[in-house]
Amino acid sequence: MYRYLTALTVILAALNPANAQDYDVSELQTRAEFSYFEETTRYEEVMSFLRAAVLASDRLHLTEFGYTTEGRKLPLLVYGDVWDATPGEVIRTGKTRVFVQANIHAGEVCGKEALLMLIRELASGQYADWADSLVLLMVPIYNADGNERISLYNRPRQHGPAGGMGQRPNAQGFDLNRDHMKLDAPEARSLVRLMNEYDPHVLIDLHTTNGTVHGYHLTYSPPLNPNTADPIIDLLRERWLPEVRNAIREIYGWEFYYYGNVPRTGSTREPGWYTFDHRPRFNNNYVGLRNRIAILSEAYSYAAFEERILATLAFVKENLHYAHRHAALIRETLETVDLETVVGREMAVRSEFARSAEPVDILLGEVAETLNPYTGEVMYLREETLIPTSMYEYGKFTAVETERAPRTYFVPPSLAVVIERLGAHGVWFEELSSPREMALERFRIDSTRVAERPFQGRHERTLFGKYEPVVRTLEAGTLVVPVDQQLGRLIFYLLEPRSDDGLVAWALMDDVLEDATYYPILREPADRQQPADGQP
Repeated sequence: MYRYLTALTVILAALNPANAQDYDVSELQTRAEFSYFEETTRYEEVMSFLRAAVLASDRLHLTEFGYTTEGRKLPLLVYGDVWDATPGEVIRTGKTRVFVQANIHAGEVCGKEALLMLIRELASGQYADWADSLVLLMVPIYNADGNERISLYNRPRQHGPAGGMGQRPNAQGFDLNRDHMKLDAPEARSLVRLMNEYDPHVLIDLHTTNGTVHGYHLTYSPPLNPNTADPIIDLLRERWLPEVRNAIREIYGWEFYYYGNVPRTGSTREPGWYTFDHRPRFNNNYVGLRNRIAILSEAYSYAAFEERILATLAFVKENLHYAHRHAALIRETLETVDLETVVGREMAVRSEFARSAEPVDILLGEVAETLNPYTGEVMYLREETLIPTSMYEYGKFTAVETERAPRTYFVPPSLAVVIERLGAHGVWFEELSSPREMALERFRIDSTRVAERPFQGRHERTLFGKYEPVVRTLEAGTLVVPVDQQLGRLIFYLLEPRSDDGLVAWALMDDVLEDATYYPILREPADRQQPADGQP
């Protein structure tokens, strides 16, 4: 019935464009709303909803930014004072660009539903002042293939939707929130291409967590990699996220806090509140290494489905309110970061949790056991219990192994996979037009370790060794990859041989590393004197 009503609205508006904006867009409903929060919205329903919303507002523009494994188009909805949804038109405005993404894990559907509800409000004319300083880029259904693999047994302890939800991985079996560096999935390539073309200043990534039983309606995280620019982290931790948290408490009476979990029973970890991972395979860490602001949202899976949606919606709105009020500051901060060079800096290649100086009070909670009425499986339901518990917080990371960032990397033209991945990430490089002799550094491999079991389709590799000086004649066609560019932090993490999340780690160079004595990519040290003509 819902699909019929939505499709009928779109058809009638299309047949009578003069009255396209006369219908009441507030009557649009998501499947979650229409089913009294027992079900989640399907892909075709999302597409119909977006088409109907666009017809109601000249500030909404629908396009696509790529394809899923099974060929579904990935929708991108642009909101703002723009003529169309093209990258050139969006960037032309000079306004702060905020990207909001949902459903990277298709069992975590509250972000999708919340974003659709926000789109309906925007189509109705609410929050019109946001367009004065912002352009919004919204992707309500990223893992579209996973969304369609509905099962009542996916995420069984999560409290709804009782009528089932999609699966975590995409149709290839890849976790898309582990694919930002290796780019094995078409969805990930589509997303990074969007980042390259639209260059959003801010990215908000909507999830649902199902770990520790705590008292928060939602937890969040800034980028966690130690190589992220300090001004980005300072803005988020000292101003942005605390202001949003206080606004949520004042307006809704809910407690939000930094993402974390306590160690499971039997764990060897010290008791504490632990965040997740520092590696840029994760979306918000990857965005941080691109010199952009990233915010992870994790609604609490044991809250009722409707409550999770409303908590996510509130979080997105308050972040957008903040971005609107501080749009100029956001752009100025990122412009400053882009002008910084990391050449010559000691940068992390491996990191570990850093413990807070003092214990903090974490709100733990309680849940009641309920039964899914259609499967009889146990679902947990959040209870209104807050238990302040003092513990150390492990919410940041510190480097345990570092390497000094070079001036330039030199990639042999034979490394086609490396060259292709650099291009896909949006890295700027050029080719040597003729052979050139240079004093460089090469990495001597002392030993290597390969994981016995595959992870995300690859056997992860670790190299051990150190750099040594060498004079080498580089062949024509060698890629010259300067580190002094906007993506310098990302380039470093991709190409350093000891990086725990680079191209080596993801086994993308196994064909040339097996039994190799030297890493094939050379580098120009940071302290080498630049020739007067500026040539390498």
